[in-house]
Amino acid sequence: MRTIVGLFRNASDADLAVDALHNAGFTNADLSVLARDEVISDYGTGYHSTEDVDAAEGAGVGAAGGAVVGGITGLLMGLGALAIPGIGPAIAAGTLATALGSAAAGTAVGAVAGAVTGGVVAALVDMGVPEEDAHFYAEGVKRGGVLVTVQTTDSQASTVESIMNRFNAVEVDRHRETWRSSGWSRFDDTDYPSTTYPHL
Repeated sequence: MRTIVGLFRNASDADLAVDALHNAGFTNADLSVLARDEVISDYGTGYHSTEDVDAAEGAGVGAAGGAVVGGITGLLMGLGALAIPGIGPAIAAGTLATALGSAAAGTAVGAVAGAVTGGVVAALVDMGVPEEDAHFYAEGVKRGGVLVTVQTTDSQASTVESIMNRFNAVEVDRHRETWRSSGWSRFDDTDYPSTTYPHL
């Protein structure tokens, strides 16, 4: 299996990419999403906290009610925010959430509210992402980007890459060089984003 990663400037592009990946036959079990909590909340995906989903399921609706929800909303429904070093409150779903220390419930992987003991860079490296790229992707999430990963076979990798590119995944080498020319060298998990922090 290979991990293909796409970093998107906004949740809208990431949402379209996830929909296209679903349409190409990939399931939620193949996909992961990571973004700062405020990025997902501001997008208005219909993201619901764990408490909202519990209340809805108690009323006989929501995920347990059999509703089919697409895009990143379907991946993120019912998840609580994780406290990720260097990023702050973030929402993670899928294999990446597991790598960050989340728990699996049944067959659906979801995030559990609380502090992450590892970091984004280590989690991505564990998934097979080169360390230099992992630092870039972690920094991209810190700067407000949305990270989408896909676990796939070698034979389907080009399909995934094509979908990521179609929906405006950032060009890694170009962005990394631009950041380096501004003094960035690697993701710093002790430096948290602020209102003046550069945006992706």
